[in-house]
Amino acid sequence: MKDILVDNCIAKNFCNPLDEEYKRFIKWLFHEGSLVITQQLLREYHSACADARSLTNIIAIVELQQRDGRLNTVSSHRLKMFRFRKKDERRLRSNWKDWSQIKAVLLSNRRFAVSRDHDFCHDINSIPGYGARAASRPQDIPYD
Repeated sequence: MKDILVDNCIAKNFCNPLDEEYKRFIKWLFHEGSLVITQQLLREYHSACADARSLTNIIAIVELQQRDGRLNTVSSHRLKMFRFRKKDERRLRSNWKDWSQIKAVLLSNRRFAVSRDHDFCHDINSIPGYGARAASRPQDIPYD
């Protein structure tokens, strides 16, 4: 499964993408990619894009992938069962509210994420033993 987590700070701009790389990334998500989501991330998507009428908004992508069976939803139970090692938890720079998204990336198949939050990306890239990768632009990750 070609899955990737898209942070809300990136997803809220899907309605009117100007960059060709983002257009290519959105097209990939529509046709073959799989989003990694949590309930918290889904709520963030809805609060940021609920009124968006664009056909490329993140809610449309989530609904399409759910119909096609491509949506990778990480359950609250799996997130609670996953624990950071104390040493790794002390090194985290991101907001504690983002930790469930970090866990979701680490529990996903390919362990990729796209976010503009530099601390979030740093945390994903620096947790040893997972080979997870996060970047601020989709072209910096081999998502396809």
